[in-house]
Amino acid sequence: MRISVTEVSPVTASDGMNSGVGTLYVVATPIGNLEDISARALRVLREVSLIAAEDTRHSSRLLAHFGIQTPLAACHEHNERDEGGRFIGRLLAGDDVALISDAGTPLISDPGYHLVRQARAAGVAVVPVPGACALIAALSAAGLPSDRFIFEGFLPAKAGARRARLEVLKEEPRTLIFYEAPHRILESLCDFETVFGEERNAVLGRELTKTFETLKGLPLGRLRTWVEADSNQQRGECVLLVEGWQAPVDEDAVSADALRVLDLLLAEMPLKRAAAIAAEITGVRKNLLYQSALERR
Repeated sequence: MRISVTEVSPVTASDGMNSGVGTLYVVATPIGNLEDISARALRVLREVSLIAAEDTRHSSRLLAHFGIQTPLAACHEHNERDEGGRFIGRLLAGDDVALISDAGTPLISDPGYHLVRQARAAGVAVVPVPGACALIAALSAAGLPSDRFIFEGFLPAKAGARRARLEVLKEEPRTLIFYEAPHRILESLCDFETVFGEERNAVLGRELTKTFETLKGLPLGRLRTWVEADSNQQRGECVLLVEGWQAPVDEDAVSADALRVLDLLLAEMPLKRAAAIAAEITGVRKNLLYQSALERR
C-alpha cells in the first residue's frame, strides 16, 4: 500500500462533525514493550484535557513512565454506558479527550465502543491514533494466510458453548484469530483439536513483545501436546491463530480452467485429439477430459 506523508494538525475534522467542540482520540498503547508507543500517541496524551482509561491504576504507571500528568478517569465495561455522558459533556464543552485501554488498541476486545458511538452521535470528531494490536502483530508473524482473516475475540468460557461456536466456524475458509485467557488455553486447544481435527495448522502467540514472547506453529494435536507438557506456555496473554478450512481435493474433478482449454480445442479438432492436447496443457488426466468432452458434446 502506498502511503503519502503529510503534516497534519492535532485535530482532524470528520464529515458531519460539529466544529467548536473537542475531539475524542482513540489511542493505542503498547501491549508489552513500552518502546512500541508512537510519538504521536505521547503527544496526544500530553495535550488532551482528560484521559478515559480502562483501569486508571494500570494506566497511571504507563503515564508516569513517560512523565505525562494528564488527569485520568475510569471508562471500563461496567461503567461505560452510564458514565459516557460525563465524557461527552467535556467534549461538547470543548475539551479534547483520549481513550485508552490497558494495552493495545481500544475497542478490540476492550471497552470503548459505547463511548465512541455516543461521541459520534453527539457530533464529536473521533480520531484514531493507531499503534500496537495483538491480533495484527500475531498475524504478521504467524506464516498463515493473511489476505483474508476473521477475528473472533474471546470464545465462551464454558466448554459446551465454546465447542458450539467452534462447530459454526469449522468450515470457515479464512484464517481464524482468537484471544484466550492463560488459564483456559489448554482446554480451548483440546476443543479446537476435537472440532477442527488434529492436523489443522495453528500458531500460538503468547506474551507478544514481552521478555518471554512465544510464537509456536504446529498442527493442533501437536500444539496441544506441546502446551500441555510445558506449564510456562499456559501463562500470559494468548493469541491463537488457526488455518482456515480447505475443501478436500477431488481427484476426479476437472477445473474450470481445464474445461475452458478443452472447449477451445473442441471447436477446432476432433474430440479424442482435443482431450489428449488438453491433458498435455493442463495436467489433468486424459480420460477425465475425454469423459468431460463427451458430456459437453
